[in-house]
Amino acid sequence: MRRYVKRGVLGLIVLAVVVYLASWLVQGNDAQSVQYRTVALKRGDLVATISATGTVEPEEVVNVGAQVAGRILEFGQDGSGKTIDYGSIVEQGMVLARIDSSLYAADVATTKAQVEQSKAAVIRAEADLVQMQAKLFQAERDWNRAKKLGPSEALSQSDFDAAQSAYEVAKANVGVARASILQAQNAVSQAQAVMTKAQQNLDYCTIRSPVRGVIIDRRVNIGQTVVSSLNAPSLFLIAKDLKKLQVWVAVNEADIGNILPGQAVVFTVDAYAGQVFQGEVGKVRLNAAMTQNVVTYTVEVLTDNSDGRLLPYLTANVKFMLSRRDNVLMVPNAALRWSKEPDQAAQADRPGRQGQGRQGSGAGGAAAQTEKDREEERRGTIWILTNGSLKPIPVRVGVTDGTSTEVESDGLKEGMQVVTGEQPRETPGGSTPASPFTPKLFRR
Repeated sequence: MRRYVKRGVLGLIVLAVVVYLASWLVQGNDAQSVQYRTVALKRGDLVATISATGTVEPEEVVNVGAQVAGRILEFGQDGSGKTIDYGSIVEQGMVLARIDSSLYAADVATTKAQVEQSKAAVIRAEADLVQMQAKLFQAERDWNRAKKLGPSEALSQSDFDAAQSAYEVAKANVGVARASILQAQNAVSQAQAVMTKAQQNLDYCTIRSPVRGVIIDRRVNIGQTVVSSLNAPSLFLIAKDLKKLQVWVAVNEADIGNILPGQAVVFTVDAYAGQVFQGEVGKVRLNAAMTQNVVTYTVEVLTDNSDGRLLPYLTANVKFMLSRRDNVLMVPNAALRWSKEPDQAAQADRPGRQGQGRQGSGAGGAAAQTEKDREEERRGTIWILTNGSLKPIPVRVGVTDGTSTEVESDGLKEGMQVVTGEQPRETPGGSTPASPFTPKLFRR
């Protein structure tokens, strides 16, 4: 029994040694089985852009509300006789909806009666004035006779005083009658103002379109009660002209300095995949917004929608055109990032070089440093693969579209093989490379 156990242990040891040797051989082959990914240096057109996301918005929108409270009885009809609904084309003054007007009609009737009553009061006051004027005329004649006779045996002192008093009272009554007329006339004006208000509220029960346009939103249904308080409830949203639209784009604060009015813009929408729409920057709004500590500015992009394909509130993928370069040598951005030696790529960011750049003082030193930094940003290195050997070539970096970058150098020619990275070769026999998770116990 012990003999079999010893044989089993010996077999496991031999198997482990074989596995380790095989792993060592595979890793040794992997260490020498690296090939370079290359692309041919070519010429083409490059466009530098800023990408952002926006929303298609109507250029001018009118929010139609209700100024009175009540229940929606019915909707109006458009020019084709159809009930007002989403997408209906309406003219200025066209009836959009009607609100229950029974209470407001009763108010109008009440105020009309008050107006008529006030007018009748004016007529009565005018009649009272005529009566008071007649009494004044009689009192004046009596007073004139009394003055001629004077207090005497023919006219007692009390009668004389009574005639004088009657005359003075008649004059005062005429003044009161004239004041009553003015009061009655003002009451008529007040009653008419109340009637005008009641009539206006009655007219508000009929919702009419203030402009010519298209209904893009209907926010009420028949039978729904609208309540007018401090804010008028919104019933309809009308776009005046859908042939002219805007794209409201949120642009990051780091890119807003490159956005100028009149700048060319292209954008796409998911509704029409593959179709590119044209536009231009209208204006940049100054009221910035902050979302999760990211500051963005809203840019209005103007676009023509004469064909009516664009719909309000579509999501737009926008590109602002910054600059364009035609027929230039260009390489993938990966070619500028790759380096044969890892330390070489990090050499440009050494603290020593940054410290040398900060030795200048004052405005002149800052300007020189800025210019130097810009020059450093325009430099780069690409690696050319020729007959199995690598050769670095310093280049001047130009415009980039985010994928490819323009490069310039005296030694560059179209068709050169530019290295963009490394990839492992297949091991002899067509087997795949060893897994990176294989234990690497032996290294050369």
